[in-house]
Amino acid sequence: MTTDQLYQLYQHHSVISTDTRKITPGCIFFALKGEKFDANTFAQKAIESGAAYAVIDNPAYRLNEQYILVDDTLSALQDLARHHRRQLNIPVVGLTGTNGKTTTKELINAVLSQRFNTYATQGNLNNHIGVPLTILSVNSGHEAAVIEMGANHQKEIALLCSISQPSHGMITNVGKAHLEGFGGVEGVKKGKGELYDFLKISGGMAFVNCDDPVLVDMALIRGLDPVVYYGGSDASSLVSGKIIENSPLLTLEWTDRRSDRSHAVKTQLTGEYNLPNILAAICIGLYFDIDTHKINAAISEYEPKNNRSQIVQTATNTLICDYYNANPSSMAVAIENLGKLAADRKVLVLGDMFEMGDEAAREHEAIIRKALETPAHKRIFVGEEFSKAAKTMDHGPWTMDNSGVRFYPAVDEAINALKANPIRNATVLIKGSRGMALERLVELF
Repeated sequence: MTTDQLYQLYQHHSVISTDTRKITPGCIFFALKGEKFDANTFAQKAIESGAAYAVIDNPAYRLNEQYILVDDTLSALQDLARHHRRQLNIPVVGLTGTNGKTTTKELINAVLSQRFNTYATQGNLNNHIGVPLTILSVNSGHEAAVIEMGANHQKEIALLCSISQPSHGMITNVGKAHLEGFGGVEGVKKGKGELYDFLKISGGMAFVNCDDPVLVDMALIRGLDPVVYYGGSDASSLVSGKIIENSPLLTLEWTDRRSDRSHAVKTQLTGEYNLPNILAAICIGLYFDIDTHKINAAISEYEPKNNRSQIVQTATNTLICDYYNANPSSMAVAIENLGKLAADRKVLVLGDMFEMGDEAAREHEAIIRKALETPAHKRIFVGEEFSKAAKTMDHGPWTMDNSGVRFYPAVDEAINALKANPIRNATVLIKGSRGMALERLVELF
């Protein structure tokens, strides 16, 4: 079946599913292959559960006309999304970056929703499967879309851009993440820069943080035009801003450079590293002529979820839950932020960072040193990589027996230690890669 023919079916059955546990009546089921399963084997179950059609790529499972045979199911899904995107005459803001993608996406969505019926990436649907599903969820009633794009190797952002075809785009930052897949920091820079490459070719609008010399240089090298800058005090930026309180929630003052009028907004976000994310959302709001009061309302009402810089107040501690993911760049700024907070007792609980490849030992050692340089009452490191790094590095003025420094190779060991010696009346940063499952520690605080 051709993409055009499949699109005709999609117009009458616009709900797409790739999971037989989430079949809705009349949907189209795409039988995708995974590392450990072949969803062609689930096609019959999808039809029996109410799917109108099942798209398959194995003729052995074609039982009747409800089973649509294609050469490759994933390619068919991506081609269908591309075709649908071409029918959408709306602004599509695409964003990628090493850190802050989801928070920035949510802030942009909150701001744009003040004026437009906006659809944004749900959850973590930001990969080669999630982006097509997101595009196919945008319907004729939507007036704008915000598409988050993640990647762990080169050419992935280029693929996602070819599907989502952003009319506007931004990179939050370029840092140390997925070093194994990208082949080092320069590989990350090249991979994320594929969004700028797409905007250059398509004539799309780029929003660039003028406080980030890496992003500015990447934009200038490509000769991006048009560009809207945000941040800093440069007269060319659309919006500038500064933090006026961080205790631990951020209050900032931002200025609309067109009128030189300043506005203050109290947020529910923590971390100075979130300032450029907030300014990006404000900048995009101003660009789309959204009233400044509505922009402020959107920013102040946004509440972070999913353990991304999320403040949790317990009976005895203030927790900064930031363990959805971690890499050297995000870990460093989170540690710096805790050091700057006005709190009597500060505690760092840091878990291993994954996908570091050959850089694992060096990067974990650097984070240990960063933590030791940061004012804190206790520093707790969890995971095999941190423990290995501690044993091989030059300890300097500290030892493994220091009362404020502890290393636990496994989460269970940390749990037992915290049960025996509970932490009270402290501001605690909990940060680590998702695979460390540091949420198991939260109830102990």
